[in-house]
Amino acid sequence: MGLPLIDGNYTRSRAVVHVPGKALRLRASAVAEEFARHATVRRLLLAYSQALVAEIMQTALCSRHHGLEQQLARLILLRMDRQQSDELTMTQESMAGMLGVRRESVTLAAARLQQGGCIRYARGHISVLDRGGLETRTCDCYHTIRCEFERLLRPRPLY
Repeated sequence: MGLPLIDGNYTRSRAVVHVPGKALRLRASAVAEEFARHATVRRLLLAYSQALVAEIMQTALCSRHHGLEQQLARLILLRMDRQQSDELTMTQESMAGMLGVRRESVTLAAARLQQGGCIRYARGHISVLDRGGLETRTCDCYHTIRCEFERLLRPRPLY
């Protein structure tokens, strides 16, 4: 799982799927073999790794310089982009863990987003009612992360 697979440095780790749906489990050796054998797989995994590192760095900056409501809006928008849906399943506990704050703080931030008409939140289910409004409440970190993923992972010609 993750960057250690690139050079065959396997580590024991645990993956958690945070969204409903299906997940695949592959042997680390199979991923490493495909990485070594196929340039297309190698380019894709390296590009994704670079985008993920950029997201981690931007998120660290965001948590230091921006308010919780902005961070929560960023988190919701990024999840929406990846799930391609306006309906998300996330508990306040899981959001708090991802943002590194107390659950009660997420409750207050989510309530402000709900009062602003951006989301409807009930028992781990988030409906985005006004994506534009949510985008105005987030910081530039959302757009920075989104643009970096699009830049690095957009389809490229095969020649």
